[in-house]
Amino acid sequence: MKRPAWLPDNFVLLLLATVALAALLPVQGRGVVVLDGLTQAAVALLFFLHGSKLSRRAVWEGLLHWRLHALVFAATFALFPLLGLVLRPWLEPLVGPTLYLGVLFICALPSTVQSSIAFTSVARGNVAAAMCSASTSNILGMALTPLLMAGMARWVGGAAEAGAVQLSWHTFQGIVGTLLLPFAAGQALQGWTGAWVARHKAWVRVSDQGTILLVVYGAFSAATVQGLYRHLPPATLLALLGICALLLALVMPLLMLVSRRLGFSREDEIAIVFCGSKKTLASGVPMAQILFAGQAVGLLVLPLMLFHQLQLMVCAPLARRYAVGPRPAPALQR
Repeated sequence: MKRPAWLPDNFVLLLLATVALAALLPVQGRGVVVLDGLTQAAVALLFFLHGSKLSRRAVWEGLLHWRLHALVFAATFALFPLLGLVLRPWLEPLVGPTLYLGVLFICALPSTVQSSIAFTSVARGNVAAAMCSASTSNILGMALTPLLMAGMARWVGGAAEAGAVQLSWHTFQGIVGTLLLPFAAGQALQGWTGAWVARHKAWVRVSDQGTILLVVYGAFSAATVQGLYRHLPPATLLALLGICALLLALVMPLLMLVSRRLGFSREDEIAIVFCGSKKTLASGVPMAQILFAGQAVGLLVLPLMLFHQLQLMVCAPLARRYAVGPRPAPALQR
C-alpha cells in the first residue's frame, strides 16, 4: 500500500515515539548514569563512522569550488545568526527566553550532511560540492557553534540568564573528545574502515538515528523529571513552528536569488540552497548536551527538532520540483 503523503517519515515517527516514552517512562536514578555513558559512546562511534565514510578525494575536489562554499558558510554561520538576533524583539516574547535560546542554537548550528547530499542528488544538483560543503560545515561547526552561541547569549543578555552558554575547559574537552577526535580517528583509519562502512551503509544509518534517539530520550527524560513541559502551552508550540517556517521562508528564497545573481549554475544553486538552509540534528543534539550542561536541554533542543521536521517537509517537494524543472544553459564559468 502506498504511504500517505501526509505521514512523516519513519525516523520522525521514531522521534515522536521516543519523546512519548520519555514523558511516560523517563530514566531516573542510576539509569541516568548508565544512559549518559551509553550515549557518549554512541556519539563517539557516530563521528568515527562519519570520519571513515567521508571521501578525502571528494573533500579536495569540493574545496576547489570556494565561491559556492563561501556562500553556504555565510548563510549557515552569518545569515542565520543575524536573523536570530535581528528578529529577537518579535521572537522572544512569543516563546520566552529559554526557547528563544533554543532558536538561537538552531541559527548557530552547521548544515546537515546526509539529507543535504540526498536532496541535492534527488534535485540533480552538484552532489560533490554538496558533500564537501556540508561535511566541512560540520567540521567547522565543532568550533564555530560554541563560539557563536557564547557570543549571541551574551549579546541578548536576558536569554543568557535563562540558559547561559559557558565556554569552559570542560566544554572544550567535550567537543574535542566526543566529536572531533573520533572524527579524526575515522579519517586516519579510513584505509582500513572505509570499505566496511561503504558496504554497511544501513548499519551506519542505524547508528546515526539510534544515537539521536538515545540523546533525545535522555534530554526529554530529564525535562520530564524536572516538570519542564507541564506548563508549555500549545500556543507556544505553534509559535515555534511559525518561527522555524519564517527562518526557512527568509533564507531559502534569498539563497536562490543570490545564487542566480552571482552566476552560479543550476546544479550549484541546488547545492547552495539545500546546504545553506538546513541545520543538523545529528550533530546539534550532542552539542546541546555539552554546551547546555546543567540547563533545560530538553526544552532547548525542542526548536531544533521542530525545525528538522519542517526542513525535511519543505525540501522534499522542492527537490522534486528542481528535478523535473527545465535545464537552463550553463551559467558563467566559475
